[in-house]
Amino acid sequence: MVPEPQIVRELTAPASLGLDTRATFRQAAVGVLEQMPEGESRLVIDLSATHHVASAGLGALMLVQRRAGERRQRVPLRSANEELRFLLMLTKLEDLFELEPKQV
Repeated sequence: MVPEPQIVRELTAPASLGLDTRATFRQAAVGVLEQMPEGESRLVIDLSATHHVASAGLGALMLVQRRAGERRQRVPLRSANEELRFLLMLTKLEDLFELEPKQV
């Protein structure tokens, strides 16, 4: 049996992911997830332009990750800066997220 090809979409996070941007970002991400088939789909969150992630933004990322899990989809974070990586470690959430390096 030949496996189905994996569907990959990409969403760029805002420069500052916090209280003012969390709802719009979360709605956009969940909208993309719901457009993709359940199972072997991936929504890559590109954080290369994101300079700050507040607790509200971290909450939005967690909600997106949870929704993806319900649909058996994956949401890797690409180009997460050191601040976000430290925040994930500090909050013991680093195992919840798959981190990808910046693409060249």
